Amino acid sequence: MSNHGPLHTILFDLDGTLVDSADLILASWRHTMDAHFEEPPAEDVWLRTLGQPLRAQFGYLVDTAEEVQAMVETYLKHNFREHERLIRPFPRVSETLVELRANGIRIGVVTSKASAGTARSLAACTLDEALFDVIVTSDEPVPHKPDPAPIRLALERLDASPETAAYVGDSVWDIRAGHAADVTTMAALWGPFSERELAIERPHIMLDTIDEVLRYIAPPEVPQPSL
Repeated sequence: MSNHGPLHTILFDLDGTLVDSADLILASWRHTMDAHFEEPPAEDVWLRTLGQPLRAQFGYLVDTAEEVQAMVETYLKHNFREHERLIRPFPRVSETLVELRANGIRIGVVTSKASAGTARSLAACTLDEALFDVIVTSDEPVPHKPDPAPIRLALERLDASPETAAYVGDSVWDIRAGHAADVTTMAALWGPFSERELAIERPHIMLDTIDEVLRYIAPPEVPQPSL
């Protein structure tokens, strides 16, 4: 455990953490690369940038904003068409979120995905947006991961302290952003990044399954009888 206190607030990444979208993301990436390049970039480029907003990912590959926009449109058209067929929830996600809420823990989503895609992903995996106290997407006018700004924005909206908050994510960008925001960092080992890749970032906690997060929450307050 870190030097922080028992957790009252837990923020989650979306793709690769709450929803299993690796097949969908990779299929949309391949489709976009085939549409825009005669010789598509190697797929390790995809993994190195996975977890960043689309515009940042594509900005590494082309020179102009117009090219980036065209690639984003190609990607999203394919992604939305194949969304319900290829996305699925990870085991124990819904049950864990419900149990966190039942224990008085505030929960949120901080994702590099835009708000439209975030809503679509949550709905496809039957995760009610009302479960979350805050949702921060890449549509917010702040720098995004690995910058700590979106995590700090979520904490600000919840009036929550970083000392009793955690960020759970599957990518190196998640861990870097969490460290920079001074929250407890939890690496989700069920996503596409390997344990070795995540261990290099020195997360405070490694989680094999999402329900392990319940071990670190603050015990619920018991009302004291009036005298």
